Amino acid sequence: MKKNEPVSHIMTTDIISVHDGEPVSKLRKIFEEHPIQHIPVVSGDKLIGIISWNDFMRISFGEFGNQDAKGLDEILDHTYKIHDVMNKDLTTLSAGSTIRDAARILGANSFHALPVVDGEKLIGIVTSTDLIRYLAEL
Repeated sequence: MKKNEPVSHIMTTDIISVHDGEPVSKLRKIFEEHPIQHIPVVSGDKLIGIISWNDFMRISFGEFGNQDAKGLDEILDHTYKIHDVMNKDLTTLSAGSTIRDAARILGANSFHALPVVDGEKLIGIVTSTDLIRYLAEL
């Protein structure tokens, strides 16, 4: 691995995110329609949280697991708000971070996604999968 290769080399910039005021049912639709495991939460351009597939599964399939999609959406939207589900304790990378920085942080923690920010603005996301793909190409 090149020690100082910029994280921009592997980060996803075509980010699917949600806004804090949107209904929780939008998460189900995004996870169903896109092959992603993490959805950043923004307020305007500012990153304020992140929701993983596991976070969503925790709230959607306990006692509600036998519902059809419409019924589940109604229950989720009535029971939760995006800010109730999102992880607010964020670890992020700056635009100037390196791939090595991302690898060290992900390797030392139990989460698998790092939002990349310029100030407070979300500009990308790096996942464990991105790092594995990068290493496989070396």
